[in-house]
Amino acid sequence: MAFRDVLKIEVAAGNGGDGSMSFHRAKFMEKGGPDGGHGGRGGSVILRAIEGVESLERLVGKRKFKAPNGAYGEGRLRQGSDGEDIYIDVPVGTTAFDEDSGRVIADLVRVGEEKVIARGGSGGRGNSTFASSTRQAPRFAELGTPGQKRRVRLELRLIADVGLVGYPNAGKSSLLAALSRANPAIADYPFTTLSPILGVVDRLDGHGQPLDERFTLADIPGIIEGASEGKGLGLEFLRHISRTRVLVYVLDVTRDPVGELRQLQAELQAYDPTLLEQVALVALNKVELTDEDLAAMVEDELAQFGLPVIRVSAKAGHGLPELREALFQMLPDRELWAQSHALDIELDTVAEEPLRVVFREDPPARGVGIVSTGQPERVWEIHGGSFEARIVRFSRYMDEASEYLGGVFKRQGLYNALKRAGAREGDTVEIGTFRFEYFDDEEGRQG
Repeated sequence: MAFRDVLKIEVAAGNGGDGSMSFHRAKFMEKGGPDGGHGGRGGSVILRAIEGVESLERLVGKRKFKAPNGAYGEGRLRQGSDGEDIYIDVPVGTTAFDEDSGRVIADLVRVGEEKVIARGGSGGRGNSTFASSTRQAPRFAELGTPGQKRRVRLELRLIADVGLVGYPNAGKSSLLAALSRANPAIADYPFTTLSPILGVVDRLDGHGQPLDERFTLADIPGIIEGASEGKGLGLEFLRHISRTRVLVYVLDVTRDPVGELRQLQAELQAYDPTLLEQVALVALNKVELTDEDLAAMVEDELAQFGLPVIRVSAKAGHGLPELREALFQMLPDRELWAQSHALDIELDTVAEEPLRVVFREDPPARGVGIVSTGQPERVWEIHGGSFEARIVRFSRYMDEASEYLGGVFKRQGLYNALKRAGAREGDTVEIGTFRFEYFDDEEGRQG
């Protein structure tokens, strides 16, 4: 299966079901009370992190995901069933971005972790909810709200404890194979590794037997100059480095180790400056190809970077026990590291916009809903305060629901705000596409 670490999808949660407008009917009962049930909640779209998947490739072929709608409410107080949530299984280490805002909406770093990325609409209330001592037969019900729709970009950032970074042919694949149980492709040409490869490294006792401690080691494909600008395989794989708790700079002692380390750090800094703050060491590889004095001189030159340097030979096995033990000792605590690297996740709740009353002298053509007959028209636009969202939920029963909505708007301070702004009786009040006539009386009646 091909490796894929970026994928764009579209998700749509289910709409909430409408509440029912119904009255009880029974033999010998001419006029029964309201018994409309509530609509069901729309299904949500949920990302779920699972193990055993190392690529987003399994999702290719399906780019659109739609959760079912909630069912309508029915008479006899029967509530509509909720729409079923749908799950999109992705690899651990997947981050989801809202394509339109660029915000992070999910960051799944543990097996079984879930995050709602499109929330289902709320079900509408049936007319039984709106019955009162003064409103005994409400002939209106509440409509369900639409489910969230989003364009989402999924990015897989490989979860590994230790990441091997270096230029092509520095010996990363050989080092991974020597330290772990992985079996990567190894050859003497650039970009042998075209996908990140994971291995598991066990801690060994004095007799070479595995202890009950281990970490995951990732071979990140070779970086080239300009990787942070997207050259070569750069941007395709630099994102995976950000997930590792320890970085190992793998340098070939026979080339220019000092120059390569300087350029590697420059590329990491250009991509994400915080990468240089990660715990790191240098594995000076292929020491079997040079003499002891030259290797010692190179190690002294690398001291300027302030990183521990361990001379190793992935091919001959030189220095591998020391490298293995050093990595176990350097690994930061997983939970503390995760807390310090937590991403800014968008909350599903949205702050309510404060009420604003605006006078508009040149109203457009009349909309739908309750229409003013006042001449000449003076129009007051209402923004924020969730008034539009509330009134839309009664659009099908606007005439019947106007008295109820008038009471709600009065309690929420709309009429006082209009009066303070200078509204006069007969003026038109516009909330979205709905219009009604303003009355300056104690009841806040609507026309």
